[in-house]
Amino acid sequence: MTQSVFPPLPLADWRPTRDTLQAYAQLLSHIRRALAPAQKHWWHISLRATAVGLTTTPIPAGDQIVELVLDFTRHQLTLITSGGQTAVIPLVGQSAAAFCAETLAVLDKWGINPAIDRSKFSAETEGVYAETAVSTYWRALSQIDAVLKEFKAGFRGETSPVQLWPHHFDLAVVWLTGRLVPGQDPDNPDYADEQMNFGFSTGDETIPEPYFYATAYPQPDGFTDAALPDDAYWQTEGWTGAVLPYAALVDAPHPREKLLDFLRAAHEVGSNLIA
Repeated sequence: MTQSVFPPLPLADWRPTRDTLQAYAQLLSHIRRALAPAQKHWWHISLRATAVGLTTTPIPAGDQIVELVLDFTRHQLTLITSGGQTAVIPLVGQSAAAFCAETLAVLDKWGINPAIDRSKFSAETEGVYAETAVSTYWRALSQIDAVLKEFKAGFRGETSPVQLWPHHFDLAVVWLTGRLVPGQDPDNPDYADEQMNFGFSTGDETIPEPYFYATAYPQPDGFTDAALPDDAYWQTEGWTGAVLPYAALVDAPHPREKLLDFLRAAHEVGSNLIA
């Protein structure tokens, strides 16, 4: 794996495009939530990586199966059904309202009417869609997805899919210890399942640059006292977890191995401390 697999991705260089992609991904998430059967930990509202971008995965829509794919190689939304129907909507930075209207119009023509709150996609301000920035992001994200899947393969216990959460626009995987958290309702998986979360964020208000993270729930005593690999550190303001800046991979001689070392080290710390 060469250095170019993890190209520079400073958030300041493409934040408007990132925000546009996030709005598009959020619409797909709402459509998936409206149509797909519920899964624990809300795994039915996230998106998955494909060879070309992000997908809702095939989801039931009455007697049909429908899939929506944000194609970052052709810069289009592709909609397909099990009946062979296909439609394409170019991604050009259209507003959230316009993108929502275009997408729902195609589905309506096919007799698919997901019950979503359209007021959440009422913004009419034009977005920014810089194809070069999207291609750079996708080059990085596709490889991060592959590394997270390799990391996930090392667990014998239950794990989530590697999935993108549109609300925070982070790609992540959860490891479940199989134990329940004392004092929590065992029928509420959002709070009852002991777990660690590992992922990648493009940057946010707390850390305004792309980064990898690892968190534990519940957070064990001594979690932030452990040593981490080179360039990683403990985040304690706003939230608590291990952080590896994405920038540390850009010039690393073996970036894939560096990322795996961070993920495995953080997991070892958490798994040794969680009661």
